[in-house]
Amino acid sequence: MTNNAVERAIRPLAMTRKNYLFAGSDSGGIRAAAMYTLIESAKMSRLDPEAYLRDVLARIADHPINRIGDLLPWNWKPAG
Repeated sequence: MTNNAVERAIRPLAMTRKNYLFAGSDSGGIRAAAMYTLIESAKMSRLDPEAYLRDVLARIADHPINRIGDLLPWNWKPAG
């Protein structure tokens, strides 16, 4: 067994590691990490990350907090 798939998946993040020093603040780094996690999770779920984020950001303000799990990439279904 190898971890080549994981290494390839994180390569873009590892290449820009020094840029995280300039996230502006700890909370900025946390937000960036959350966004990268959502984008990579959408890719792993075979979703178009841009379409996924566009839909989720449009729906999240009116979405019930107790059903926020419905908006995670592996549970997400496009609005319609």
